[in-house]
Amino acid sequence: MIPSEPPRQPQTGFLFFPPYRIQGYSIAGEETCIQVPELDVCFDVGRCPRLALTSPFIALSHGHMDHAAGLSYYFSQRHFQGMGVGTVICHRSLEQPIHRLMEAWVDIEAQRTPYKVRSMVNGDELEIKNHIFLRAFDTDHTVPSLGYGIVEKRSKLRPEFAGLPQEKLLEIKQGGTEITYVMEVPLVAYMGDTSPGRHFRREDVRKAKILICECTFTEPDHKDRARVGKHLHLDHLVTLLDEVECENVVLVHLSRRTHMGQARKQIDETIPEEHRHRVHVLMDGRTNRARYQQQVERAEAEEAKS
Repeated sequence: MIPSEPPRQPQTGFLFFPPYRIQGYSIAGEETCIQVPELDVCFDVGRCPRLALTSPFIALSHGHMDHAAGLSYYFSQRHFQGMGVGTVICHRSLEQPIHRLMEAWVDIEAQRTPYKVRSMVNGDELEIKNHIFLRAFDTDHTVPSLGYGIVEKRSKLRPEFAGLPQEKLLEIKQGGTEITYVMEVPLVAYMGDTSPGRHFRREDVRKAKILICECTFTEPDHKDRARVGKHLHLDHLVTLLDEVECENVVLVHLSRRTHMGQARKQIDETIPEEHRHRVHVLMDGRTNRARYQQQVERAEAEEAKS
């Protein structure tokens, strides 16, 4: 008898919301690693798929194995391939455990891998690109956990000084009056594993262009599972979509208990029609490939016109 082939690895999830790519893997209990290449960050590291290595920052939501198992490999491969020292951003409670993890690898490998840890508490920020800041906030999971908002900070001229000539503005500024203010533009929010809560009502979450949000359970009889594990159920999304202004909401961390076709059917039946165009499932390869092909065809048609 000829044996069956080994199980195939899931294909990389991919969505393009210009100018940002959202790509990676996210299956509840197995692996979550979601990269936004244009922002130099991966949210969680899973088992460290190859794509994660190109991000100098890993924003770790919590310490569960399916979100954090590849961390030491990420540090090692960044160093081995000459890509610079990787940095993990994490909850303060994880800082010392990560140091102990990396120290254990010194004994195992008989060599020391360079790495950086930046621990955070609610409200802490880190500039990850020019004028682009990653901000941590508390979420509600079974272990200490963080969500992250990425915002662009733009310096704007105060309205009362609009239209004044440059020499006048310089005079006012030299006189000690602040002529500008900082405007924040929420770009991407990542919720990690979490129950519903007030963290969804934050302005840098509600107004983010892209909200990456777990939705572990879609089956009607799985609500108790969601509650016990402090995860989101599809029914929570119905309320959430009325509250957030995000142009696109990307669902991740779906349970393998539910086939993707069935999950897609439940999402389409549950999400109100006016919100359906905003909701995408990262690991729904068939739907996402068709969407991307349409984007390619529209771009080629526009290029042909010009």
